[in-house]
Amino acid sequence: MNRYMIIAPHTDAECNAIVKQVISAGFNTHVDWGCKDGDHTGWAIVEAESHEQAMMFVPAIMRPKAHAVLVVKFYETGGKIHQNQP
Repeated sequence: MNRYMIIAPHTDAECNAIVKQVISAGFNTHVDWGCKDGDHTGWAIVEAESHEQAMMFVPAIMRPKAHAVLVVKFYETGGKIHQNQP
């Protein structure tokens, strides 16, 4: 299974409604927020088979501005760089 970072920006005006929606959908334990520092963005790491499947974790109110980024970890063995296996 692949890992994706969900990046979901929103405006100050949208903030309260977005946070309430995330809490009511039960996703709040998976989302970190930058809102208190003036960066109205939610971030989450999810496991999914594809970008499309990862976006299904995003509450509908956030999907229009959100996107999913495939994330990997790199490591070195024998002088060669490798990435984690999906």
